[in-house]
Amino acid sequence: MRTNRKMSVAVAAGALALVAACGGNGDTTAGHEGMASSGASAAATAGAQPSAAFNDADVMFAQMMIPHHEQAVEMADLAPARAADPEIKELATKIKAAQDPEIQTMKGWLAGWGKPAPEGGMGHDMPGIMSEEDMTKLKAAKGKEFDKLFAQQMIAHHDGAIEMARTEQANGSNPQAKELARTVETTQQAEVEQLRKILDRL
Repeated sequence: MRTNRKMSVAVAAGALALVAACGGNGDTTAGHEGMASSGASAAATAGAQPSAAFNDADVMFAQMMIPHHEQAVEMADLAPARAADPEIKELATKIKAAQDPEIQTMKGWLAGWGKPAPEGGMGHDMPGIMSEEDMTKLKAAKGKEFDKLFAQQMIAHHDGAIEMARTEQANGSNPQAKELARTVETTQQAEVEQLRKILDRL
């Protein structure tokens, strides 16, 4: 898992570099700040919460974090019928409640930026993402076996999201996107610590 995640990080970094190299069709922070200062940003921001200023890192963050969140929600949806541990069930509910609205927020940003939302599953190979084999194992597990596997997989999944969030905070330019990245890092780091404690007692 750890080796695969490192490979995913490298692939994701490469994807980001590719977008930065090929996707700069005027979508730079400076260009959009210029639009905002001239009062011509209304159309660009229609239907989106963030300001007009964004860069390729902001776009990549949203395009990658949407399917990443969607998989976490899919994992959380398995817990009510399969988990035995009450804390696992409670945490799964909390994860879904936090990440579902964030998915919609990021989709709104992409629409407002005139950028495509990801379609057809994962798309990018990204940090912490579960393979089809991982998901099949989780879906087949029940009781304590599910609890342990869910905790292990969600820790790896959250670690990947935290890494992506830190990249956005370092390289992004959109204030709202960077704020969401900070929220993701803080929230999911706390959940990782909780999951580790659960694993210790299972």
